[in-house]
Amino acid sequence: MVKIESGRVSQQVISGLYAITPDETDTAELLRKVRLALLGGARVLQYRNKAADAAMRLEQAWALRELTHEFSVPLIINDDVMLARQVDADGVHLGGEDGSVAAARAVLGNGKLIGVSCYNRMALAHVAVRQGADYVAFGSFFASTVKPDAVAASPDLLRQARREIAVPLVAIGGITVHNCAPLLEAGADALAVISAVFGVTDIQNAARQFANLNYPEISSIDS
Repeated sequence: MVKIESGRVSQQVISGLYAITPDETDTAELLRKVRLALLGGARVLQYRNKAADAAMRLEQAWALRELTHEFSVPLIINDDVMLARQVDADGVHLGGEDGSVAAARAVLGNGKLIGVSCYNRMALAHVAVRQGADYVAFGSFFASTVKPDAVAASPDLLRQARREIAVPLVAIGGITVHNCAPLLEAGADALAVISAVFGVTDIQNAARQFANLNYPEISSIDS
């Protein structure tokens, strides 16, 4: 498990299976699914729920905060810096229209993780890193049922990023255990997954399959 102390999380925890929650309005069912993913070996959890209102997001984020503490896994909040602060999450993930890294850092402080979606644009990654992002995400690498209109990215972008920037790289978009090998070979530190984990019958086994893949620096975060 990843050890988290004094509210600080190392960049190195962004490695392995980066599970992103599905849009689930039943909090008990969400917790059941997430527990199975964590039991299967998910090393990072991002809370994302576009179907919930503010009150439900707060309720679910608090519940997931407790669950991720149990597993010593960092909790990242999608898009919402203030929600991340409210529940003392380990960080926030910012999309293209979610504000700057500097603004998020001012709210959350230096002890929290800030990730940034860079889509298929290397220039965005360089800007994010200069502003202090702890990791960057690229995608979509494959057709995604969650974001069918997402821009396309290629493994060559990961290779370039691996050469040019030093923060962890997250790959996202339609990823399965059957198509992810080129992404890991190109330098992805983590695979962000929703449907291939939470959209199957055996969530724990699906997570285990992802967790058992050969990630670049995964041995360095074992405790």
